[in-house]
Amino acid sequence: MTAQPPPESGVYISPVQMYQEVQHVSRLVSRVDGKLDGILADNREIKGDVSDHEARLRALELGETPRQQRDEVRLASLESGRWPLPALGALTGLAGVATGVAALFMR
Repeated sequence: MTAQPPPESGVYISPVQMYQEVQHVSRLVSRVDGKLDGILADNREIKGDVSDHEARLRALELGETPRQQRDEVRLASLESGRWPLPALGALTGLAGVATGVAALFMR
């Protein structure tokens, strides 16, 4: 049997109530601890994803992806095949001028 507090005291908290409150706080702390473990696991996964994305972005910026390398080779071959066109245009123009000058002097 518990002793009753003297009537002049304000609030009496029994040891049973203290024990129940400590048990309740312990359960709450365990739930928070479990949630923190989940958050830490998610954080590790996010860090892995971020590092993977950073590596892929760096490869894109440096032009190291297979597609970019393939496109560079294609572009270089197209540019090398394009150079005779302006030269041929200039030669055709010169031939036209030469023909015009020859026709002028032949009269």
